Amino acid sequence: MDTTTRTQLEAAAFRGLIAHLQQRTDVQNIDLMNLAGFCRNCLSKWYLAAAQQQGIALNYDQALEAIYGMPYSAWKTQHQGKASAEQLDTFEQTKPLHAKISGH
Repeated sequence: MDTTTRTQLEAAAFRGLIAHLQQRTDVQNIDLMNLAGFCRNCLSKWYLAAAQQQGIALNYDQALEAIYGMPYSAWKTQHQGKASAEQLDTFEQTKPLHAKISGH
């Protein structure tokens, strides 16, 4: 497979993941972090890092909006619940497995 085709397929898969996460507002970021080691915020940071590597002017709020499909503050108000003590404990225990954000 050539590089252009691979990049197009990866981009389509990424758009599918983002669309799915935008629809699944019932899935909390802490649950994603605890189970998979990454969340919407991680995706936003990877998106921002990719933009910066390409010399594209983008700030973190814009990256968050690209992933959440709305301003982050609106998403938090509309969809983010309070994390339970158990969720927070699991989060702390799984920290070594969390995504590295410095690159992609």
